[in-house]
Formats: sequence, structure tokens, C-alpha cells
Amino acid sequence: MNGLGDGLDAVVSDGKLRAFFGQGSQATAFAPDGAPGCALPLELRQISGSLMVVAESSGPGLHRLALADGSTLDLQATCDETDLLAGLNVSMGFRLEESAEQVAEGLIHNARVHGLDGALIFNRVPGGPEDRFAEDLAAALNRHNITVVVLDCPLPLGKPGLGPESHVFLAPDAPGKDRMEHPAPDPWRSPLGEGLILEIAKWRFLAKARAVLLLDVTDILAPRQADAPGVFDMLATAPGGVILLVGHRIYPWRVRPGREARFGDHICRQFDGRRGIARWGVVPRKAGLENSWRLIRVSYAKPDEEGVAHFYRAMAIKVPGRASGELAPKSSLIEDEALIALATGPFGHRPIRAPVSKPRTAPGLAVEAGRTAIVTTMKNEGPFILEWIAYHRAIGVDDFLIYTNDCTDGTDTMLQMLERKGICQWRENPFRQTDLKPQHAALQAAEKEPVMQNCGWGICMDVDEFIDIKIGDGTLRALYTAMGEANMISLTWRLFGNSDIHAYEDRFLIDQFTRCAPELIRKPHQAWGFKTLFRNIELYKKYGVHRPKGLKPDLWSEVRWLNGSGRPMPKEAYRNAWRSTTDTYGYDWVQLNHYAVRSAESFLVKRDRGRVNHVDRDQGLNYWFRMNHNIDEDRSIQRMIPAAQAEFDRLMADPEIRAAHEHSVACHRAKIAELMQTPNYQAFYAELTGARMEKLCRLQHHFGSNVFAAGPGVIPADLHERDLPADYFFTVEFHGEAEH
Repeated sequence: MNGLGDGLDAVVSDGKLRAFFGQGSQATAFAPDGAPGCALPLELRQISGSLMVVAESSGPGLHRLALADGSTLDLQATCDETDLLAGLNVSMGFRLEESAEQVAEGLIHNARVHGLDGALIFNRVPGGPEDRFAEDLAAALNRHNITVVVLDCPLPLGKPGLGPESHVFLAPDAPGKDRMEHPAPDPWRSPLGEGLILEIAKWRFLAKARAVLLLDVTDILAPRQADAPGVFDMLATAPGGVILLVGHRIYPWRVRPGREARFGDHICRQFDGRRGIARWGVVPRKAGLENSWRLIRVSYAKPDEEGVAHFYRAMAIKVPGRASGELAPKSSLIEDEALIALATGPFGHRPIRAPVSKPRTAPGLAVEAGRTAIVTTMKNEGPFILEWIAYHRAIGVDDFLIYTNDCTDGTDTMLQMLERKGICQWRENPFRQTDLKPQHAALQAAEKEPVMQNCGWGICMDVDEFIDIKIGDGTLRALYTAMGEANMISLTWRLFGNSDIHAYEDRFLIDQFTRCAPELIRKPHQAWGFKTLFRNIELYKKYGVHRPKGLKPDLWSEVRWLNGSGRPMPKEAYRNAWRSTTDTYGYDWVQLNHYAVRSAESFLVKRDRGRVNHVDRDQGLNYWFRMNHNIDEDRSIQRMIPAAQAEFDRLMADPEIRAAHEHSVACHRAKIAELMQTPNYQAFYAELTGARMEKLCRLQHHFGSNVFAAGPGVIPADLHERDLPADYFFTVEFHGEAEH
């Protein structure tokens, strides 16, 4: 059609023809001068990529428009049908697979509570000639004073569009026939995304309505407060004739087997749900008919600042055949008293209620909670175990539950001996008897261990992570005292690099390695990972690597979670957050020093050993680049060295413990020597310790996220030799899989 898209509809009203064309239509398609017998457009309006043409008209019937190439376009226009819904309070929305009974239930609610007496429904999935949705809906509304127009707008496998049928049935006491059928223009085809579909509805059906709300058939208006006006009355008094509708998604806890979901099943909402649904209400002539109707706004019309109305979207009706856990995470769903009152009251429903949980009884103050226990997994960490245990005993950790697998450096025998001496508890990692990765298998097993079941505070952390408490005397007691009644605190990682130390030494890590990432570091995404100290009061169902998991949703309000600066964490983090953000990071009270690489020589052993969680991923140069940050310096943990050293010396005074430690140190050194005999590891070590990598590990703040995902190989070879300005930034395209 010479630049025009699909013809969607042509309507005559108030002496004007309005012709609607689909996506991609061009306003330049019409001739500047009319041919004899042709109408010239008065206005060409682009709306959401579609086109509305307005021309003078003497009435319905055949209209001929002149096109730019000299041809003409014939349009068969119908007269508007605005009298059908004139003066009524109308909802307009889409129906997909919702049954007539479900739709009727929502319309009746909106009629009883807010005075709805009309509806325009776009039937997107009619069932062909045998479809009885309109008839069944008419029967379901037989005793209610609601006039409904149903427009069949099929969605075939090919191109979705509006079909030729419209069904109108009047309220029982309305004049005229009980049910009438009106043929719509054929074809009236409009993909669901066509911006003009609401404009067509306005000019053909709704221009004379008292008030119109854009609501789908799964939407019900929230009950109004006593003595408050209904939404339609509130809309009628809005100065500009437009109000904002804010929608909230609601869910059933469960729908009874074999039963169709109803509005009364929907008694739950997401406690951490932020995203609402924006829709609108309009008084057509008051707001101006020339202002276009779009999905989330009426153009050039400002909603009444005080006239916001709320509605609920019933998600089990919107998405049929899905369990609640498929519609929203079950750990986010909580019962809402207002929804329960609505379900059991006006809807007369008996919904399935959510289970009720109780937190474990515990002292109110964090400092009174009881013993602190760490659960961890290890493989060939023998040289580093005693420092880690000594340090954490010095700050107040009471119990250590340690799982190991496939150790060859004496780690197992050392831990078994420490268990006999009451220093820790050791277990063989049961991952081979499960389909889980080693760390996850250990956490699952730990949930059944008395040491974890009976602790007051718990945390899952690794042997290369050290809790650095910056307040008070640096102990957990000082931290717990500051926390008051809080029951969780995030310890955000501070990534510590190798400080350009190449050789392994049998010295404290916290003494050797002081170079680290800056506090404000958004990339790589691992940089702000955290581990979480949590009260053992059963707010969650299981342990997780970064925080407890499986929140019992009805206990969400019992969560009192702080970040590392003592500020409350947002409720949006309660279910599955594993890293801090610019809004939640904090280091003022506590941080988790993460010595992920240690010395270059020790990193060779770590790479050879493999990983406890991501067992299928190589810890090569990419890992070194991501985790080896040396731009800043932090010595805050070193004030605890005297206490840690004293505890370490006390342990080493035991001949058996000393012998076990020295054996692991010897094994570590032997492994380094063995690896350094191979050409592969010689080259790898040379690259780690070369000038390029040492400089790049002080430049991470200049790189985008994709560089960390792709690895340092994508960085220009001479970049480390350049004098980079402070605002220099480099990134690349990357389509691989990032890890954490």
C-alpha cells in the first residue's frame, strides 16, 4: 500500500473519518493534492510506530484516499458505536485463556465495589466458530447490570490480529435486545503490540463513556475505604480527567487440585516485590479525545496528583496451569490480611492458607546468642590451617566443622589430630555419594551436625578468608554488642592480592599480604561478594555458600540483617543476594579479607589442586587477574596479630601439632618444586610474576566487566607500559559465561 502498513480499521464519527494503519506506515504516503473524488487527510499522526489518518467524511461507507504515487486507496468505514457504552463506567482490557466464570467474577467485584457498569474486552484467543466465551459471559452476568462488548481478536500461529467479530450484550434492564451481534470491519487486524489498538477502541466505542479504566480481565480494583468514593467517581472529579492506576501482583499459596483458579485463591503477595504495574483511568472528553491512549499513559495529560487508585492482578488466572512457585519464588510469598479478608468476605472463598513458621527461641541480644561456629571445606590447605584457626579462635570463634576431600599434603591427618585434641571437628566430604559439588554437599551434611544445630551464630567461609572486625577490641563480642538485636550481618569481601610476593614463606598471610582492592569497587562482580554471620534461629531452611537460603517467607519481618557498616540491608536482599552493591556495601564495622591468590608460588599449587565448588573450571591467568588486586593497602587486621600469634604459638607448642604443620609445609614446598620442573608451569609462573601482570593487577579499576570475564589476553599488550589518565576505561564485547 505504498508505504502504509496493514489497514487496521476505519471509523467515522463527528463528521470525520479516522483510518488506522499498522507498524511501519509512512505519513508521506498521501498526495499533497487530491484527485477528483478523493479525500485529503486533515491530520497524520504517528502513534507508537503506527499511523492514524484523519479526513473529512460525510458518513460511513466507501472512502477513497489519494496516495503520493498517484494511486488511490479505498477504505470501507463503519460508523462509530459509542452509544453502546455511552455514560457508563467502563473497564477495557484483554482476555487470553481466562474462562467466562473468571472474567465475570472480576467484573462483578468491580461493579459492586466501584460502580462499574460496562466493559470492553479484546478476546485474544477465541476458539473459532464453536467458541462460546461471549455467550457464557453473558449468562454469568445475567443478573448484573453490566453492558459488555467482546471483540474477537485472534492470535493465530502466523500473524496475530483482530478478527471480524464483535459481540455486544446489554444489561438485563437496558433498552433493546438482550443480546446483539455487530459485525466489525473485516479485516480488523492488529498485533497485540500495535499502539493504535487503544485509539481504535476510543474512537469506535469509548468516546462517550463516563469514565474508562485500562484493566485486564485478571485485574480487580482494591476495595475502597469506608466513605471514600469509588474509583470511577474519583476519576470523574479529577481536574484533568486522568488518574494513575497502580497494580500489584497477587498469588495463591496453592490452588486445590482439579479446580480452576479464582480471585479468592489469591491471598499472597511478594514481600520484596517492588515492581508495580502502571495503568490509567480517563474521562474521555474531559481529558481531550485528541490525546492518544497508550498502554501506560494518556499522552499530554497529567494524572491527578492525589487521585491514585490501586488494583490487584491475579497471577494464577493470568498464567493458568502453573503452580505458585512457578509464578513467583515461594520464599517470597506471604499472606496479606487485606487479601484474606477479600477472599473470605466478598468472594466467599475458602483459600488454601500458607504454612505458619516459628523462629527458634533465642536471647534477644546478638551478644547473648551463644557459641559461634564456622563450617568450611578444604583440599590441600595444610600449611594455612593453623594460622586460620588461631586467628579466628583469637577473635572469639568457638567451633570449626571442617570437610575435606582428596588431600595429599597431610590436611586430613592434621585435622583428625586436631579433632582428637578438641580444636575442631573433621568430616570426610560426602559429595561422591550425592550429585552435589563438594562445597554444597558439605553444607547439606553440616545441617545435621550437632555443632551447627546447637550454635548461636554460624557462618560458611573458607580457609583463605579472615573476619576483620574494625570496632571495639576487634573481637566477635565487640561486633555482636554493636549489632544489638540484629540476627545477620554481611561481611563483604576485600580482595587481597599477592603484594608482588613471589615465593612461598611459612609466615602469617595477614602479615605478608597488605595490598588489596579499594573499598569502592564495582568490578569484577566477585569483588563485592559477601559471607554472612547468621543467628541460628531457623529463619531460613538451609545453609548457603554466601548466606542462609530458603527464607521462610512468613518470617521475613523477623530478619534483621546489617551490612558491614551496621546499616540495615534492604528486604530485596533477603532471599538470594550473594554480593554487595553500591547501596549495601560497607566496611566500617567488619569486612572479610579474602586472600584468594596468596604468593605466586602458592597459587601454582592452588591451580593444580582445582576448586572446591566450581570443580570444572581452571584457576588460571583469568582467575589471577580477577582476584589479585594490589591497588590499595589495608593493615587493619594486623592489630590482631599479637593475639593470633599467641594462640598459634600455644597450638604449636604441642609436638604433634607442630609436626603435622611442618609436614604440610614440606609437602607444599615439594609440590611447588615439582610443578616448577614442568615447562607449562614455568611459563605460567613467569607470566604471573612478569612486569605486565604485576602492573595490570594495579589497574583493574580501568577495565569493564567483560574484560574480567574474557581475561587479560584481550587487553592491549602494551597497556601496562602506558601512562594512563585517571578516567581511562577499556572494555570489550564478550559472549562467554562469567562465573562467581
